[in-house]
Amino acid sequence: MKTVNKYKTLALANKDFSKAEYQNALRNYALVLKDYPDSRAAYNGAILAEMAMSGEAGAEALFDYYEVLRQEDAEKADIVIGEILDTMDGTLDNLGELFKQPLKEQLVFEDGITYGDFRRLVDQEGDFKRIFENIMFSTRVIITEKSDFIDFLERLIDNGFREMALSYLESALGIYPNDIKLRGLLKRLGEGNAIEN
Repeated sequence: MKTVNKYKTLALANKDFSKAEYQNALRNYALVLKDYPDSRAAYNGAILAEMAMSGEAGAEALFDYYEVLRQEDAEKADIVIGEILDTMDGTLDNLGELFKQPLKEQLVFEDGITYGDFRRLVDQEGDFKRIFENIMFSTRVIITEKSDFIDFLERLIDNGFREMALSYLESALGIYPNDIKLRGLLKRLGEGNAIEN
């Protein structure tokens, strides 16, 4: 039996997050996840709240970006932010420790593949696009170094994943607005769009 109203509780959690009351937000996201374990909005919100509580830079910016995306297309927003969060180091592992046992059993996170291992696979096979498409539907790529993140974005652009690269870039620029390499990649994406049009 469901014990919470999903939409009201999510709205409360989002309001708590906006007021920087991250503990309350996390509790409300967890309540939703207990009754609705497949709720991407609650799952993403819980990770962002945990990040904010641990002082991780950019959690608030990502949350604001998420809210803007959800106004345009909630389902797409859940996917985009989920992909961004899956590439960030440490957040998924820490989240599981915050919940009580019954909820923890519902939130099973797979380990994923490190970017170094992913790059070795690509170098061996010589086909980024095929390997990336195979991996993105079965696991997550764990990126912990900024240089790996830049390399990943460049490879996404080079192999036709421009929209995905743009999503990652917009989020990263929300956290690091003056980063020269990220701005260079954004300019490169813009130039590519001008050539295509």
